[in-house]
Amino acid sequence: MHKTVVINVVGLSPALIGAHTPRISALAAAGATARVNPVLPAVTCSVQSSYLTGAWPDEHGIVGNGWYFREEAEVRFWRQSNRLVQKPSVWDLAKQIDPKMTAANLFWWYNMYSSADYSVTPRPMYPADGRKLPDIHTHPLPMRDDLQRKLGQFPLFKFWGPASSIDSSTWITSAAIEVDRTHRPTLTLVYLPHLDYCLQKLGPDDPAIAAELRAVDAEVGRLLDHFAGANILLLSEYGISPVSRPVHINRALRENNLIRIRDELGRELLDCGASLAFAVADHQVAHIYVNDSRVLEETRKIVAALRGVARVYVGDQRREIHLNHDRAGDIIAIAEPDAWFTYYYWFDDRSAPDFARTVDIHRKPGYDPVELFLDPTISRPKLKIAGKLLRKKLGMRYLMDVIPLDASLVKGSHGAPPISAEAGPVLITNRAELVTKAAYEAPEVCRLILDHLQRA
Repeated sequence: MHKTVVINVVGLSPALIGAHTPRISALAAAGATARVNPVLPAVTCSVQSSYLTGAWPDEHGIVGNGWYFREEAEVRFWRQSNRLVQKPSVWDLAKQIDPKMTAANLFWWYNMYSSADYSVTPRPMYPADGRKLPDIHTHPLPMRDDLQRKLGQFPLFKFWGPASSIDSSTWITSAAIEVDRTHRPTLTLVYLPHLDYCLQKLGPDDPAIAAELRAVDAEVGRLLDHFAGANILLLSEYGISPVSRPVHINRALRENNLIRIRDELGRELLDCGASLAFAVADHQVAHIYVNDSRVLEETRKIVAALRGVARVYVGDQRREIHLNHDRAGDIIAIAEPDAWFTYYYWFDDRSAPDFARTVDIHRKPGYDPVELFLDPTISRPKLKIAGKLLRKKLGMRYLMDVIPLDASLVKGSHGAPPISAEAGPVLITNRAELVTKAAYEAPEVCRLILDHLQRA
């Protein structure tokens, strides 16, 4: 098999490729470009799983970045075990053709405990004193210390949150190059998330995006220089649409007495197991889980009537969008192009759970892009953060409560069908002869990866 590199530039769309992306533009000019029709929801975990398995979400089971684990009555986001994916990955299929091929997965999701030969993924440490410390999980395990000794500690707090920056993508690029120098895998998967965050924070039309495009293009250039001679497949998972309307779907369900709340020390927590119906918000898609079938139709009407909701799918209607799976919501809502769903379920911010004002991707019962912002009402945020970090260094418990509760700050989102082909995901290859049509369905990317591996 021929050496192949798949570079995932998250958030890249045809509309963003141009003067600010000289290396990506040159790759496209010398090779071939095609559109990708994304799966629903067009979010990281679902799209990546379709790319890597060649299956739709109702086949591989990854119905979003998180979902309601019915047996445990808990919402869980950003799980990492590859055993959640219910179909074999592209490297498993490749090994059936050539058992000697090897694969390296650099930060694509569901990276842990997979059959990939080499893997690197974020895995913070959570000591009992409440701290969150940057770290990674690798296979083989010795790579963990080796990479961080050579490259420095993985910049976790620049990977997501108010301080997110190009630094995390730079580290991933360096790690991909280092893994290749050391292990020479046949297939290398590289995840560059940088654009995703600034596009959600600023929106795709903000003039500041030009600098961010140049920054990620430089990292692509580093990869192209190192992997000269390899087959290159550069792609994105989705494009980012400008948004201006947050839809508080859980507040609407609560207003209609469908949600149950547990009071803990004056803070309100969503009690999923006791609720009649509730929504798991994931960008522009929401899974609505109905624990009592008697309120299914009532719930559907409430959701469908919300301003900002474009379409709802109930029961077997979910087959139309390849989401007829036990993990999916009983009702699935798709937002209008300029809208997105919050997870907020409280009416008074004084009753919001303590984690609402923190970066806490595992505790929140839904995706929260407001974690990209510092609370503008804090007069001296750097001083407040410094005080929190001092408590951390002293080994004391602390709460990094610097995240606002103002959903109107978010300017970009994704998950729904793109507003146009120019705003959707893109696929670029240096092997033009392998691109045979103008647009591919997301699961077809798996076949394209295999084609690149087999083309010398």
